[in-house]
Amino acid sequence: MTTPIDVRRRLLAGDEIAILDVRPERDYADGHPLFAANLPLTAIETEAPWRLPRRAAPIVVFDGGEGVAAGAARALRGLGYRDVAVLAGGLSAWRAAGLEVFTDVNSASKAFGELVETRRHTPSLAAPDVAALIGRGADLVVLDARRFDEYATMSIPGGVSTPGAELVLRARTQAPDPDTLIVVNCAGRTRSLIGAQSLINAGLPNPVAALRNGTMGWRLAGLELEHGQDRRAGEGSPDGVAWARDRARAVAYRAGVKRLDLADLAVLAADESRTLYRFDVRLPDEAASGTLPGFLNAQGGQLVQETDHYAPVRGARIVLADPAGPRADMTASWLAQMGWEVFVVDAPPAAFSVVGPISPAFAAVDPADLYRRPYVGADNPRAAMQAYLDWEAGLVDQLARDATHGFFVV
Repeated sequence: MTTPIDVRRRLLAGDEIAILDVRPERDYADGHPLFAANLPLTAIETEAPWRLPRRAAPIVVFDGGEGVAAGAARALRGLGYRDVAVLAGGLSAWRAAGLEVFTDVNSASKAFGELVETRRHTPSLAAPDVAALIGRGADLVVLDARRFDEYATMSIPGGVSTPGAELVLRARTQAPDPDTLIVVNCAGRTRSLIGAQSLINAGLPNPVAALRNGTMGWRLAGLELEHGQDRRAGEGSPDGVAWARDRARAVAYRAGVKRLDLADLAVLAADESRTLYRFDVRLPDEAASGTLPGFLNAQGGQLVQETDHYAPVRGARIVLADPAGPRADMTASWLAQMGWEVFVVDAPPAAFSVVGPISPAFAAVDPADLYRRPYVGADNPRAAMQAYLDWEAGLVDQLARDATHGFFVV
């Protein structure tokens, strides 16, 4: 057993710790500590091996009084995890200790996005204003920072799929004229804010703005979305790629990202005292054509958006790979600002030799156990969308009250 205060102290000290809510996702979304990751009891056998790659990493499991935490601890120990504790009193004890409880999913990443907007005053435009610009044929492009499958489900009219980490690499192809306005959108706020600020941080000469409240804001304004689109941003010229590489590396340097070669990586991988995550942050089809040994694919924008899912061991090391460079550097710059010790590996193209399925394994989930995200799909109630946006707006204040995050903004 361990206590909420002990867990909080480990977070403040920067020690490794995985805080796992082992309830179904729908219950996790009702409330959890900031850095708690959802790993339901039914998913442990499938997902723990890659989400918790070091068997000696300290793990704390909890529930909300349902009695599943003890079984989850036994399951983890059965897989060889050696430092597993149950949070005494579960979520109720966390609340009773006066500690902050966050709702929804990917809360830490979303709170960070709100902090970035607050600190950097990331420009944004309301949906009616963007619609008016599109309607009168203004010189602008809309870049959709979500995964392609999300974009294909519903998108802003004329929008082009450019998933988050691809933005700095591909924006100049879509807007070669520096006077062209670039509007970055997602479903809600986080990926559009991080995406727009990525372009600003990289020094793109174009005016840049986030679409305020994303596709939800578009629908709340009574505007129509497109469906089934297949527009994808091109990579661009060698000069454009070289520009993106230089600018992204400079941003990563400002954020304190470390660089290593394959020999350095081997040393980190051999260190049994620390958890090491290795991610190829390119789009799935590119990564599947050949990556570095031991690397899993996690699109850069999704890794920033869903860090708790891909890397639940807070305090672990993260190494990112991208043969071109900009996607790893931009992703690393954000993870570093979120308090991670993050590295980018410089490796020759020939080293990206592992071909095949490298996507993380996910357990099958009963749809009844899932949390219905207000920003996914085209048929969500208006009240749910508005409540979600109101929740996001309050996350910066929650961060201040929680005081364990260690985030900074360059």
